[in-house]
Amino acid sequence: MTDDTTPRAGPSTGPRAGERPRGPWDPDPNAPPAPKVTERRLGPLHIRVERGVRPATAPTPAQAPGGTGAAQGGVLDKGQSPAWALISTLLLGGFLWWMTGSLIIVACALFGLLVHEYGHVLAMNRVGMGPARIYIIPFLGGLAKGQRPPVSEWHGVLVSLAGPAFGLLAILPVVGVWQATGQEEWLIGAFFIGLINLVNMAPASPLDGSHALGPVLARVHPLLEKGALLVIGAAVVAWGFATGRWILAAFLCLSLFAQLRAGPMREGETQLSNGQAVASLGLYVLTLALCAGATVAALLPLADGSVAGAASAGLRVLGFDRLFGGAG
Repeated sequence: MTDDTTPRAGPSTGPRAGERPRGPWDPDPNAPPAPKVTERRLGPLHIRVERGVRPATAPTPAQAPGGTGAAQGGVLDKGQSPAWALISTLLLGGFLWWMTGSLIIVACALFGLLVHEYGHVLAMNRVGMGPARIYIIPFLGGLAKGQRPPVSEWHGVLVSLAGPAFGLLAILPVVGVWQATGQEEWLIGAFFIGLINLVNMAPASPLDGSHALGPVLARVHPLLEKGALLVIGAAVVAWGFATGRWILAAFLCLSLFAQLRAGPMREGETQLSNGQAVASLGLYVLTLALCAGATVAALLPLADGSVAGAASAGLRVLGFDRLFGGAG
């Protein structure tokens, strides 16, 4: 039994019996479906990102990868306002001066932070996430934010490692100023630049290391990624509290709780292939080694060329002497 008002397959030249004519207010049956927009909250700052799933049509200039049009969702992020960027930089600089007591070290750290974030920006723009923006976060550091998430985990790995790798370049002019002036504070400033990039390589959310190493661990098993990042994140939080780095420890602790509550990681992104996973791991180890080597090398002139002495001085700055009783 069928109902005469039930639509049937096949061509139709007009309304069927019992069916009213289609008016101009009715949706066009030939129109493409409306995009489905899902919303994600990324990281402890809960950055809002909308991802639209649209029909397979030719991209418009606003949607083209790497273009300068509006981001998905129709809203272009114009970045941090100049006034708030200045205030945030002054607050961050004041906090660093309170910690170090040296304007030279503060200037070096801020310069290194900007170069680090600009490395992320260059990579984001290169893989189609741009135009990316830099935000300065008072008391904590910086953040590079794209207009859209990466389309693949491989792109995410490249973006994550671009910051620490590119950030090491900031050491070169600082060392040049030391050679010209002979002031040892410039070497300590170079050390802090290396330290910024080295700490970011820690695989603890929301640091760059977690975004670079996480997809590799997920390639083995998704639970391995979550478990490893939670254990390492908890250890980093404990280190922060034990060494008196309260603000950093509190920030990482909030991020750890956010990770516990988060759903699937990198939802919608193309997973790493086996070759990309191997390459990602190799790039992570190489970048980590470069950051550690540059950080220690900055202290070599202060340690009379002794690698062990420079490494020991760096560990003391990180507070490991207090953790293992080396201060006494």
